Amino acid sequence: MIEHDKAAIVEVLNLYGLALDAHRWDLFDRIFTEDVVAEFGPAGAAWSGLSTFKNSFAGFHESLDSHQHTMMGQLVHVDGDRANAFSYGNWLLVRESAEDGPTWQGTGWYDDELVRTEHGWLIRHRVCRLMSWTGNPFVPEPQAEHKPDMQTNVLREHSDAGKVAFLNAIKAR
Repeated sequence: MIEHDKAAIVEVLNLYGLALDAHRWDLFDRIFTEDVVAEFGPAGAAWSGLSTFKNSFAGFHESLDSHQHTMMGQLVHVDGDRANAFSYGNWLLVRESAEDGPTWQGTGWYDDELVRTEHGWLIRHRVCRLMSWTGNPFVPEPQAEHKPDMQTNVLREHSDAGKVAFLNAIKAR
């Protein structure tokens, strides 16, 4: 059963990238809980509630000409009806009209807390941190509450400070 749960969670994590890149905001309902808390360091913002999160992400991503989000290296820990997942991400953003070049690429990680619901596994709390970036910092232009934070993060430092929920969950084993 745990292997089935892990596969279902990896599917949710991967669906996120497809939902973003295809602008299928309705798919967020299959990824996040209604009361999701989403903390996105690269966006310089945090959102509470699925509707607010979806609207904000739609506004930002629809202002770009194109983008691609790749998820990889997923690790999943299941504990009953709760789970933690950790994955790495690459993000390529394209804005043709941006002065100084049309692309910005970032890498980082997602640290997720999920719950089992009647609709399957959903992310209740997501933390996204930027590790590195290259390209034109004017591509992810500020829009509404999006004020891109180009501060980079070192995973080891977050781990040492006890700020990685996935590592905290597996430490209890």
